[in-house]
Amino acid sequence: MITLNFAKSQDGLIPAIAQDWQSGEVLMLAYMNEESWKRTLETGKATYWSRSRQSFWVKGESSGNVQWVKEILVDCDEDTVVLKIDQVGGAACHEGYRTCFFRKVEGSALQVVGERVFDPKTVYGK
Repeated sequence: MITLNFAKSQDGLIPAIAQDWQSGEVLMLAYMNEESWKRTLETGKATYWSRSRQSFWVKGESSGNVQWVKEILVDCDEDTVVLKIDQVGGAACHEGYRTCFFRKVEGSALQVVGERVFDPKTVYGK
């Protein structure tokens, strides 16, 4: 099994960038601990560590918008990964957008530049 440098950070988490494997579009940033890394390698599904819930998070287990890992890149320090993924359902963002990066800076404000793929109230009941 490939070992990454989880000890480098104080909380044992490394950044994981999810990128569309075909277009190269950056979809989201999440974090992995050593166990979520192992689960990702074993299952082929992107599995993260939720800092807010303090639990494992298999992307798409609530929404159905699963991330199937096609390729993994590891940085030179072995403490950050890029997951090139096949985004099922068309949306990576819990707010219903394809990418979590759906806003851009316009002067001193944020402007929405993405379109919603789904209504989060319908999917998550919130």
